[in-house]
Amino acid sequence: MTHVLVAGGGPAGLAAAVSAARSGADTLLIERYGFLGGMATAGLVNPFMGWHAAGKPLVAGIFQQMLDRMQALGGYGSERQPTAFDPEIFKLVADELVREAGVGMRFHTLLTRADVKQQRIVRVGTEGKDGHENRSADIFVDCTGDADLAYRAGVSCEQGREKDGLTQPMTLNFRMAGVAISRMPSRQEINRLFDAAKAQGRVTCPRENVLLFHTLHPHVVHFNTTRVTHRDPTRADDLTEAELEARRQAHELARFLIADVPGFERAYLQQCAAQIGIRESRRIRGDYAFTAEDAVEATKFPDGIARSNYPIDIHSPSGAGTVIRSVPEGDYYEIPYRCLLPLGIDNLLVAGRCISSTHEGQAALRIMPTCFAMGEAAGLAAAMAAQRGISPRQVQAEELRHALREQGQVV
Repeated sequence: MTHVLVAGGGPAGLAAAVSAARSGADTLLIERYGFLGGMATAGLVNPFMGWHAAGKPLVAGIFQQMLDRMQALGGYGSERQPTAFDPEIFKLVADELVREAGVGMRFHTLLTRADVKQQRIVRVGTEGKDGHENRSADIFVDCTGDADLAYRAGVSCEQGREKDGLTQPMTLNFRMAGVAISRMPSRQEINRLFDAAKAQGRVTCPRENVLLFHTLHPHVVHFNTTRVTHRDPTRADDLTEAELEARRQAHELARFLIADVPGFERAYLQQCAAQIGIRESRRIRGDYAFTAEDAVEATKFPDGIARSNYPIDIHSPSGAGTVIRSVPEGDYYEIPYRCLLPLGIDNLLVAGRCISSTHEGQAALRIMPTCFAMGEAAGLAAAMAAQRGISPRQVQAEELRHALREQGQVV
């Protein structure tokens, strides 16, 4: 019988699966796409947001191993964008880490059901090319990003901001190739041209500015600029409309760049992400909810299992504007283990952007390096619980923190 089943192979999920398997647990990872990486690959989210404070790393462990291997293959870091990475190299390195750890993998497999008895998940249902299958495990780890497993198991979830339930907007990332980067104007000038095109009605994207990043590749520029609001990322109809609208915006923005921005005259839309990027959807109700105050006050916890100094970064759920609330310079906050423990289910851990938090707190902890750290902790805790026949709540936080340090993580 599988000791640990991890649902979702994004940054949190691949770290959880590797961590559990390296700790000796028979581990199965199920993923709906044909590759790992989640938002890093399917969502084309790039680059990695910062994970250092006072010159020291806040995340290491499996995340650092990913970086080292990607860099060795020429897939990480450049002079113009030091934390940019090649998503295809990311996929390859993720495959290698998971396979070397001995994780069982099932791609093209969708989670459909969770059967619960006496506050324990006894099996989950999955759907793949060969039909429906039931899978059992001692401990389950939900790294779906949307709390799909927790939700199907009956865990109480929250969504969006308190006043109206609206979540942060979705964004379809895209890339322009054939750019004469040396001729690109300043970001301030690009935004001036963007505002002029909006005033003329040629650009209808509700975002307030152009957010662009350089890539590892010459003549290729990455854009995180489309914005879709008032859509629910957990509803198929809304996701469909969001994809359609974001793709329309991407092509509209490409036409604007080619027509108006120096350096883009011979550029073309090279790639849109395989799926729209999700900043926020469901958040579980857990033993503790991470808050805005925890972030901006740089709170430390006795059961802290991940560190970050990323600010509260809220893209307006209703239109233009982005709110930033920073962490004290050189300091960091911790995410407590309790945020990974959902109320009402005894053999489930949750890692990634859908852990227990408020709308504002989630806006700080949602970045990929932090998700790697949460996943690594969840996988290790799952292995400890499965091998000892206890629930994740019975795993002692100090022992978990010590074990994380032993495998190279910063806690």
